[in-house]
Parts: sequence; structure tokens; C-alpha cells
Amino acid sequence: MQKIQSKIEYLLFENIDELDANARNLMNEAIKAREKAYAPYSNFNVGAAILLDNNEIVLGNNQENAAFPSGLCAERVAIYNAGANYPECTILAIAISASSSKHKVTNPVGPCGACRQSIAEYEHKQKQAIEIYFMGEEGKVVKVNALKDLLPFGFDSSFL
Repeated sequence: MQKIQSKIEYLLFENIDELDANARNLMNEAIKAREKAYAPYSNFNVGAAILLDNNEIVLGNNQENAAFPSGLCAERVAIYNAGANYPECTILAIAISASSSKHKVTNPVGPCGACRQSIAEYEHKQKQAIEIYFMGEEGKVVKVNALKDLLPFGFDSSFL
């Protein structure tokens, strides 16, 4: 038996103002998308903005439905939107922002498991990592260089 230790590296910014101009712009787009989310059941709004290699920014926000789990998370709305409308483009980065109408969200909110799997699929498809930035509605911002930093033992089509 071997004991193997795995470490992740990430950058932690004190707030959105510490991001470079491109990342700050992408996060501001995610915040705008978050403000248009449809979340009448959870009251938890999430926005996502994706930067493509053609410099297009594709948005998504969570869309809930009374027939759980029929809704979709912001990250998957954005990534599927990008895949449907720009199938030949490479996704360079995704920014995510979350808020609640019940309390102030000041801790960074990473993608859920289903969204991590979807991002992993696109990283595998395009054979290139996707930078991921995530935050609450204010406060610290986390940046990872690739989905494997959040999901080290991911599953993709290479296993099939």
C-alpha cells in the first residue's frame, strides 16, 4: 500500500479589484448575469460568464423549476450555450458569482459536482484547461488554473 498526498494550488484575491482587467471584466459579467437568475425556490442566485478564444463572452445564470431537479445551474447554462453557439471555440476561462436573498454571501462559491463534471468534459474535449474564478456576492475570489484543481479524480470519455 502507498500513501499518496495530493495538493492543489489556487490564488486567493481579497476582492474583485485585485483581479487583472480581463478577469475583473469577466467577473463583472458574471455578476450581471447573476442578477438576472431565476431562483424563486432556493433564493440563491448564481451567474457565470465564459470567455472564448474569439473574445466572445457567453453568459449563464441558474434557472430553477418547481419540478426538481429540472432546473440548471449557471455554469452549465453558460457552458452549453457556448457549446451550442460557438462549437469550434475554445473556452479559456469561466467566472462565477453567487448571492442569496436570505443572507450576504461573502465566501467564494465553487461549482457544484454536476457543473464540475460538465467543465471537465469541455476541458477534455478541447484538450486545454479552463481557468475558473469564483466568489460570493462580495469578498474573496478564488482562481484555479484547471478543473482538475477542484476535481482531481475526474471522469471523462477516456475511461469509456
